[in-house]
Amino acid sequence: MYLEFNGEGILFDCGEGIQRQFKIAGIAPTKIRRICITHWHGDHVLGLPGLLLTLGACGYTGVLHLYGPSGSKEYLGNMMSGFAEKISIDVEVHEIAQGMIFENDLYMLSCAPLEHSIECFGFSFIEKDRRRIIVPFIRKLGIPDGPLLGKLQRGIDVVWEGKNITVDEATRVVHGKKVVYIGDTLFCNSAVGLSLDADLLITEATLSDTIEEKAENYKHMTAKQAAMLANHANAKKLIITHFSQRYKTMEVLEEEAQTVFANTQCAYDFLKIKI
Repeated sequence: MYLEFNGEGILFDCGEGIQRQFKIAGIAPTKIRRICITHWHGDHVLGLPGLLLTLGACGYTGVLHLYGPSGSKEYLGNMMSGFAEKISIDVEVHEIAQGMIFENDLYMLSCAPLEHSIECFGFSFIEKDRRRIIVPFIRKLGIPDGPLLGKLQRGIDVVWEGKNITVDEATRVVHGKKVVYIGDTLFCNSAVGLSLDADLLITEATLSDTIEEKAENYKHMTAKQAAMLANHANAKKLIITHFSQRYKTMEVLEEEAQTVFANTQCAYDFLKIKI
């Protein structure tokens, strides 16, 4: 799953065929600045070698940050050791634990452990609240574009023509969006906590509830359980993915989830969602 925010790309997992998908979608891989790996099963990471080598060939600049479970440095090193060509870009690997893993002025990335057959994490992207200028109010006062408006947007009161202009009267708060990506897991409290109040929840739903026992044995969720997760977390929209190959079409999983959480949609290649 690829998320783009403010011109910066964040990739969640990196399965086979990732470069083909980027090419068809018309997205430059060089936009990627962060890669979040849920766990080191092959279907979630086998696209990494080709992607990293291609970025080097494209003259990628800056640091590529990779976040993953304990052992990620070793796993990546072992994976790349099978190639004569070495990584030529600056990759910084962060082995994560529960909590915030990155923050800047615009957004935060957090993670939480899930319950799978190996160490696995889910990730949340949280856009920070921001202030937007109330244009009619500002025009009425005659405040010009410039530093004063910048201060108001940063939450700082200003003085204009001897009058104190407060942030509360000159701006309004625009609440940031929250996107959560849940990798392979059983239904668990940790996934619910990470997903609380998500505007968009993307989660695995490998099997139908008719074979719930099989899902539990392989430590995956059913479509119904994914919908229950969305309900418990008070999410606004649910996208289910990571479907078993036994299903020729995904309608049965989508319909199962919709009986519990109506605003559910099955993922498909090149699905785009703007929030």
